[in-house]
Amino acid sequence: MNARALVAWNVLRIREERGVPQDQLAYDADVDRSYMNGIELQKKNPTIDLLERMAKTLGVHISEFFVEPTEGARPPRTLPKGRKPKHPSRKMKQGPG
Repeated sequence: MNARALVAWNVLRIREERGVPQDQLAYDADVDRSYMNGIELQKKNPTIDLLERMAKTLGVHISEFFVEPTEGARPPRTLPKGRKPKHPSRKMKQGPG
């Protein structure tokens, strides 16, 4: 597996394990969502700085993006599409009760 494929595999794997939607990771790592999608589709080549921001956002060491999958490991699934994450500075209004 080449490095770009390995990074894509592990970004998806870690996002899935943590239940983080792609657009939330992109927002928190300060990168465009379409660029993040390109990383996961192996179409974009992220910089070390971006990998570092993504690792920090996901709460892992940057080396986690280069872990070889075990033999027979199933490819990570992408999370179901849903609503875009709320902007972190916006607070939800609490209803009665």
